[in-house]
Amino acid sequence: MFDGLKDKLGSFTSDVEEDVDDEAQEAAEAEAETESDDAAVESEPEESAASTDDADLDGAGDSPDAADEADDADDDRGLTEKAKILASGKSIIDEEDLQDHLDDLELALLSSDVEMGVAGEILSGVEENLVGETRRRLSSTGNLVRDALRESLYDVISVGQFDFEQRIRAADKPVVIIFTGVNGVGKTTTIAKLSERLEEQGLSTVLANGDTYRAGANEQLQKHADNLGQTLISHEQGSDPAAVVYDAVEYADANDTDVVLGDTAGRLHTSDDLMAQLEKIDRVIDPDMTIFVDEAVAGQDAVNRAREFDEAAEIDGAVLTKADADPQGGAAISIAHVTGKPILFLGTGQGYDDLERFDPEEVVDRLLDA
Repeated sequence: MFDGLKDKLGSFTSDVEEDVDDEAQEAAEAEAETESDDAAVESEPEESAASTDDADLDGAGDSPDAADEADDADDDRGLTEKAKILASGKSIIDEEDLQDHLDDLELALLSSDVEMGVAGEILSGVEENLVGETRRRLSSTGNLVRDALRESLYDVISVGQFDFEQRIRAADKPVVIIFTGVNGVGKTTTIAKLSERLEEQGLSTVLANGDTYRAGANEQLQKHADNLGQTLISHEQGSDPAAVVYDAVEYADANDTDVVLGDTAGRLHTSDDLMAQLEKIDRVIDPDMTIFVDEAVAGQDAVNRAREFDEAAEIDGAVLTKADADPQGGAAISIAHVTGKPILFLGTGQGYDDLERFDPEEVVDRLLDA
């Protein structure tokens, strides 16, 4: 998962680490040389120092190497300062040296379908963490460059995170969750997976097929319901989706069911009739959560759709399917920051158990092999 992006981030960290190590070596050597020179000066006889002073006074301005020696002294002091910075735990890489690496990182992120504004946020965070002092939101790996990148990535992808199951447990029952997105991205399978997950955690569920637009939608969701031993509430094709979800809520009330999971027809945000259906569901049912579903492999398209759906019919979070087949990771990196709403789960296969909770820290560690 996300192997392509992982390789690119690994190249960035190794290249910057090499520069940091080189500068650290120079700084250490300069510090050792300065200490050696100081010791030598302290051991010189006083008269020798005095005669040297006299000679300096007699020949002041005569040495053509005086300016060069002063420059060398300034360089030595600069390296000594870097040694002190290194010892304090801060970065010793220069902003000018870092810029070339940041340009490479930006290209790597954009080529992995990371949204442009999100890439900019990551670059700013890395620069701040490396040139200044690394912020400590996460536990340190002991590697300055990797920690700086981890912190920056974490800040971007952890936006809006909440505990999905805990929110359900704390809410009045039944909790109504509506799923939306374009056609063919795995909404129906995701609903089945979440039903299985919630049931395993002791939360009862009922499925509702609000996709009354697509022929065969009832059969598809009914098959999942039969496999899981769950109840499906459905109407005939062409019925009012809000009426289907309403009936599912009535069923849940009557049967002490904890969660209603409602499918809807796949749509584009520009599909006026279908967006009106969502608005009616919101008005009639007032769902507790609306979850956007898309494919991780859709990359930048998924990011754009998430933004558009959130603007057209506000979402509470997202699920990315086919994450196991996504070598880039751009959607996973970008969606939370672009929408301000969290990624909640990753679909990682065809089985009902192939659904991973999206943990920002685990995802960042996976990307950086921390």
